[in-house]
Amino acid sequence: MIPFVRLFLVCLLCLLGAVAGAQEDSQSWYEAEDLNTGLGAAPDNLDRSTPRAAMRSFIDLTDQERFNWAAHILNLSDLPVGQQAEDGPRLAAMLASVIERRIWVNWSGLSARPDAMVESEAGNNPRAGETRRNIRIELVEVNGQAYEVRLARYKGSGQDPVWLFTPQTVEDVPGLFAEFGPRRFERFIPQSLKTRAGPLRAWEWIALPLYLAILGLLLWGTNRFVLMLSKKTSRAFLRQAIDRAAMPLALMVTAFVAQLFLNLAVSFSGPVTNVVRPALVIIMVSGFGIAALRVVDAILDRITLRVVGDIDDTRSLEKRELYTSIFALRRIIVLFMVGFAIVYVLLRLNLFESIGMTLLASAGVLTVLLGIAGQAVLGNILASLQIALAKPVRIGDSILFEDNWAYVESIYYTFIRLRTWDERRIVVPVRYFVSKPFENWSVRDARIYSTIKLVLDHSADIGELREKFIELAKAKDGVIDHDKLCAYVSGQTSNGQEMSFYVMSPDPSTGWETEMQLREDLLNYIRENHPDWWPRERVMSEGGATSMSFDAS
Repeated sequence: MIPFVRLFLVCLLCLLGAVAGAQEDSQSWYEAEDLNTGLGAAPDNLDRSTPRAAMRSFIDLTDQERFNWAAHILNLSDLPVGQQAEDGPRLAAMLASVIERRIWVNWSGLSARPDAMVESEAGNNPRAGETRRNIRIELVEVNGQAYEVRLARYKGSGQDPVWLFTPQTVEDVPGLFAEFGPRRFERFIPQSLKTRAGPLRAWEWIALPLYLAILGLLLWGTNRFVLMLSKKTSRAFLRQAIDRAAMPLALMVTAFVAQLFLNLAVSFSGPVTNVVRPALVIIMVSGFGIAALRVVDAILDRITLRVVGDIDDTRSLEKRELYTSIFALRRIIVLFMVGFAIVYVLLRLNLFESIGMTLLASAGVLTVLLGIAGQAVLGNILASLQIALAKPVRIGDSILFEDNWAYVESIYYTFIRLRTWDERRIVVPVRYFVSKPFENWSVRDARIYSTIKLVLDHSADIGELREKFIELAKAKDGVIDHDKLCAYVSGQTSNGQEMSFYVMSPDPSTGWETEMQLREDLLNYIRENHPDWWPRERVMSEGGATSMSFDAS
């Protein structure tokens, strides 16, 4: 009894395994009753067992101009049987031209397995181990419409499964050929120059350097023409804007003409097309973006000079805030233009889908790399935006930063440029600047107290000096708020007393100059009227008498 049960279980397991295998096989291909019956029997040596073999066979046959054989690698099921023999070779020739001129075949991405199983040596592909019966070779955009070139696995009645170009791809071939096929100029090329010489045809090795040379001359000529137009402009800010935008505009025009030439006159092979076309798109977008930014810069500079003028702490708080807001607006415009350009290029080149999975799969690595390599740059940009929004310091503010009295001259993305009173420039990373304490002498207004300190003998009369100081200060244009003028004895030692004189000025620059002038005036008054007030050094003699001498200092 037991051997019979064992035998029954073994048979049951075998039966279930066979059913499962049949179900798995049925999911590995598409069933097709009539598969290219109008073409007749396929050649015996035609290898269509894997995606890579099917693509290699198609390219080899079309290079040999055996289009009737290459037609067997197309799924012509949507064509009437009577037209397959006539239309198949013609469609194969068209598709071969499209692949040659537009598609750069990624051979490493084409599976060499009949089931096209996704393999991943590193084991980080989420689809590893998955069998496929449909593979996309390329996504091509024509007039805003996306077309796919695909291979799929089909099994006809009583036939082995084979990989063929899908019926949808075959249907799209005429439209793709009209867009990417031979151009008018190529009709005049001798047949001898159409032979292949490496990855390109012979005529392309001659035409490509000429093409680049003509584009270089066009770039130079367009730039010179735009600069000539700027000289004829009467308005200064327009001339400045055109001068700044001359080269980006020339790049944009040159890339546009180059793209037009590729669309109308000549079409290079896939390796060149896949490099040149994306480069032209990037150049056009970059040229337009840079030109727009430079025009905006010129307009903002014009507004700044007209409304604000040369900025320093003598300007009103409103004008300094306006100037800082203009710089913030410039940064926002730059960020917007860069983001728009990146998104447009990715959409135009259909890169979102191709890089999406890669970015997701390597998100952890990218996060670490950005966190290490881009920490300083991103930190400075965020700190710059923080200053632009919170405005703890504005362009034109007078500050004391690390014992340097300076004006905030410019606030950029990653650094702040300070102009010292003696016309030096201090460049400070924004992140470092906001992490250090600094004195903003213009945070509310530009007024500032200046302090004049003198060390005099104990016999100096502070009352007389106070009256003289007030008299001298009221005569100065750089002194405001006369009711706040004051003078006090602020210190005392055995050699003398320290006197401090306080004066209010409208801004630090005027305050510094006024302080120097008043110090000179006070010293002149003491020198001419009371030379005995200079500080003296007192020395005790051996007999107990006290002798005095003037302090050489």
